[in-house]
Amino acid sequence: MQNSSSRSPLWRAAGALAIAALIFAAARPLPGAAGTIPAAVDGQPLPSLAPMLERVVPAVVNINSRTRVRVRNPFLDDPFFRQFFGMQNAPRERIEQSLGSGVIVDAAKGYVITNNHVVEGADDISVTLHDGRTLKARLVGTDADTDLAVIQIPAEHLTALPLADSNQLHVGDFVVAVGNPFGVGQSASSGIVSALNRTGLGGRGYQNFIQTDASINPGNSGGALVNLRGELVGINSQIVSTSGGSIGIGFAIP
Repeated sequence: MQNSSSRSPLWRAAGALAIAALIFAAARPLPGAAGTIPAAVDGQPLPSLAPMLERVVPAVVNINSRTRVRVRNPFLDDPFFRQFFGMQNAPRERIEQSLGSGVIVDAAKGYVITNNHVVEGADDISVTLHDGRTLKARLVGTDADTDLAVIQIPAEHLTALPLADSNQLHVGDFVVAVGNPFGVGQSASSGIVSALNRTGLGGRGYQNFIQTDASINPGNSGGALVNLRGELVGINSQIVSTSGGSIGIGFAIP
């Protein structure tokens, strides 16, 4: 019998090609699975927040408030200076805009909860729904101490979020923040409850915040913090940040 060391180079090359073909066949992904995440593993579907968010998203709205602010300039109040410097047509007021979010909590009456600082002092408030409709809103009431406000929109084809008992929250529970960060459009971010009953943050009269690492950014104010059942557990209110964006320390009003 001839040993392997005496076989011809052609024979050894054929053997190497056969081994390479076997390795390639074993490593090749299953048909239809290339570049995709499987729908199930061992017969069990992968978890997804999509079904819950499909119910939640229609109840979260974008809020645009406009406030007319009088320009305080002593020269504009003096007829001589206005005439001498050609300032007769100088604007006496400017428009300040605030972007935020809100949550429909009563579809039958059109009640929307948001932060007081989103609508405080506003002359005009408009609400944009998930379906693209933009509606004029009426301010119902505010509470500066808790930074909460209620506005009302026409009650036509609205979806409301059910309320959960936030006293049942525990540190480590999964939560999702939904709102309009930086005005880019409705977005969702997930995280956990990092702490409960946070106080001493400054700027508010009454504090009992839910702390979360779900990303909350400017524009998320007034938006929803929901549990995995899609129930409202908090209204996103503020963040701690050195840059103006989320660093994983956000607060919601329970």
